[in-house]
Amino acid sequence: MTTRNDALFERARERIPAGVNSPVRAFRAVGGTPPFFARASGAYLWDVEDKRYVDYVGSWGPMVLGHSHPQVVEAVQAAAAMALSFGAPTEGEVELAEAICRLVPSVEMVRLVSSGTEATMSAIRLARGHTGRNLVVKFEGCYHGHADSLLVKAGSGALTFGNPSSAGVPPVTAAHTLVLDFNNSEQIEKTFAARGADIACVIVEPVAGNMNLVLPKPGFLEALRENCSRHGAVLIFDEVMTGFRVALGGAQAHYGIKPDLTTLGKVIGGGMPVGAFGGRRDIMEKIAPLGPVYQAGTLSGNPVAVAAGLATLQLVEEKGFQSKIEKTTRSLVDGLVEEARKAKIVFSAQSIGSMFGLYFRASPPASFAEVMQCDKDRFKRFFHAMLERGVYLAPSAYEAGFVSAAHGAAEIDATLAAAREAFKA
Repeated sequence: MTTRNDALFERARERIPAGVNSPVRAFRAVGGTPPFFARASGAYLWDVEDKRYVDYVGSWGPMVLGHSHPQVVEAVQAAAAMALSFGAPTEGEVELAEAICRLVPSVEMVRLVSSGTEATMSAIRLARGHTGRNLVVKFEGCYHGHADSLLVKAGSGALTFGNPSSAGVPPVTAAHTLVLDFNNSEQIEKTFAARGADIACVIVEPVAGNMNLVLPKPGFLEALRENCSRHGAVLIFDEVMTGFRVALGGAQAHYGIKPDLTTLGKVIGGGMPVGAFGGRRDIMEKIAPLGPVYQAGTLSGNPVAVAAGLATLQLVEEKGFQSKIEKTTRSLVDGLVEEARKAKIVFSAQSIGSMFGLYFRASPPASFAEVMQCDKDRFKRFFHAMLERGVYLAPSAYEAGFVSAAHGAAEIDATLAAAREAFKA
């Protein structure tokens, strides 16, 4: 019998490549047919068959409050009633810029864009324009969007499909990107000693979330800051995922390290398409029309998206918000580790803020190479067993998970009960 979901997927595959508008949604890494969702509220999703799931994807990070939070929905409705777009300055975008500069330690000026990819692409162009250099340093397994120069040994969807470099990226473009090992401070020192005068910038996820969750080793981020400062390179923290999740001020606030530029997205849009890049005033003043580095966007600072972001940040700023969501996330991780131990499954997990990682290996990985040691087949079986039991995890062994403020004891208990059975799969 063909379900409504199956029929929708067949229709989608006729007109949309692989039936999806972003690769990791296709379920090819885990097998099976992706569920088509119809509605969401709080910690839950409902598919087109009206089956309910506890959601740990959170639209890949933005839904830190949970889905359809009344204050965010109200703000969006009020903004939409005034206008869907102006393509001109609004008070809301000034307020969002002020909020970002107040909350993120390194940001003195900021420009709003429409996606994380646009933010990282623009930040790299700005770094090159500021330094007059071409070379970009990134880290294997870290994903910074689908701009050409960044799709070199990338993570996320590119990693999921075993194709870390994309067709269509000219060799001459890739030649300007150096790829190093995440958490290898010695390699950083050697690279800067050899090529420091050519390096425009280093871009890094301070907490990697696109090869699953990988935490920085002590001294790694410090080595980046020290070498960039010594050699005049721009340090870019890609906090599209970690911003307002690792801590209120992002990973840079948690670890006490100031980058020169920061890219943001996800939470600052509250589920709507928003990105931003910002940082030191002297660098940001190189952006057109003040300076020679061109960047533009018709829908940048869209009033509806900005309204969602402002409403979200207002709630995220509330006293006790971060500590509560961190505690919930830890209870999930600790519970899963205990259920795996009882089932005698080789498994580990960890969390930071409201992000978490699950690994079918004895201990959490510290590098791309260690991530690749995880038992992917075991993850696939676990993923589908959890999905059958109404728990929606990322359909890839290479993605971090997310907890929202709407998750509570009932959702954690239900998840652990599902895991108790799923570990037997």
